[in-house]
Order: sequence, then C-alpha cells, then structure tokens
Amino acid sequence: MIYWISMGLVTAMLAVSALAYLFHQATIDGVRDLGFPDHFRIELAVLKLIAVIVLLAPQIPFQVTEWAYAGVALFFVTSIVAHAAHGDPWVLNLINVVLLLLLATSRIYHSGL
Repeated sequence: MIYWISMGLVTAMLAVSALAYLFHQATIDGVRDLGFPDHFRIELAVLKLIAVIVLLAPQIPFQVTEWAYAGVALFFVTSIVAHAAHGDPWVLNLINVVLLLLLATSRIYHSGL
C-alpha cells in the first residue's frame, strides 16, 4: 500500500509536469527563465513520460526500473539546485524534496528492503 501511494503521487506529478512542460505557457516560460533551452524542456517532458511508463509497468525488468528511479531522482536534485540558484521561492524546493522522499519511499518498498 505504501509503495502504490508513494509511486502514484510521484508518477502523477511526473505526468502533470511533463504535460505542463509541453502545453502550459507559464511553465514553458518558467523553464526558459531558469536558463534552459526549449529542446531541453521537451526532452525532459518526454523522459518524464517514459519514466512514468517504466515505473508503473510491472513487466519492465527491475534493472530498467532502477535506471528510471535514478533518472527521476537526478531530475529532482537538479530541479532543487536550479530553483535555489535562480532564487525561486523556497516552497518549490520543499515540494521537490518531498517528491524526492516519496520516490525514495517507493524505491524502498518496491524492492522490499
């Protein structure tokens, strides 16, 4: 139950975020304000959608899932650094830290550690 709640929250955020990266003008402008080019924004959106599929599909080999966990964790850490360097409100980093903790919780319960 803990695994599915934490994974559901993380993958829902990834999916909503990916769609916002592609279609929500304020988010598109926000990514540009952080100094990232448009092609990187689109790449992140696609990678987030791939991560959602990999993390939720039970037939995906565990080694592939591990790479998805690592990639999503790297995204959250990079997001924290980018928002901190940009001087954005602390609540953005708090959300990313919470999501990183949910991701870690999901990973721990996924493997049965």
